[in-house]
Amino acid sequence: MSRIIVFGAGGRAGRRVVAEARSRGHQVTAVVRDPHPNPDPAGADVRSGDVTSADSVAALAAGHDVAISVAARLDIGSAEFYTAAAHALVDGLGRAGVRRLLALGIGTMLETAPGVRVLDAPEFPAEAREFSLGHVAELELLRGAGEGLDWVMFAPPPIVLDETAERTGRYRIGGTSVLAADAFSYADLAVALVDEAERPRHSRELVAVG
Repeated sequence: MSRIIVFGAGGRAGRRVVAEARSRGHQVTAVVRDPHPNPDPAGADVRSGDVTSADSVAALAAGHDVAISVAARLDIGSAEFYTAAAHALVDGLGRAGVRRLLALGIGTMLETAPGVRVLDAPEFPAEAREFSLGHVAELELLRGAGEGLDWVMFAPPPIVLDETAERTGRYRIGGTSVLAADAFSYADLAVALVDEAERPRHSRELVAVG
């Protein structure tokens, strides 16, 4: 059994990660911005916190084995949020003594050909590209983090993930290229993240999952 802290636990990915980890017997701290509309998810310890604050991350993460960040904000700029979160996670987890971080990226960061990302296509919408670049900035900050933090960023396919599909427990792992997929669910994304938390197979890299 591990102690896992999940930032962004009230979101579509976060709720499923919490439920998946709890179903396997892990102790889970579910961090949300506002705990009031978030009922106790699957027996987790729900805490109010700010993933963009190193002090908040450090205080909440102390004593945990693994951190999972699936947090998102749509009310502020993508680059502003994800860079602030990356800085806070690197600093805060370091202070808390948590050496392992799993972060959720976005499929548009993945390549369709060597050196060509989905977001680089001429027809890719400008607004979506701007949002994607926030994740790219986050990845670059993680790559620049010291050896004390062992991180991995999972990027699902660049499609709308299924919120209602039931868990199958099946998924594929790739490199930095898009994995062709007609559908992929939040439930199975959660399986992949918790599997990686239990049995680390990747280190300091971007990994496609689908």
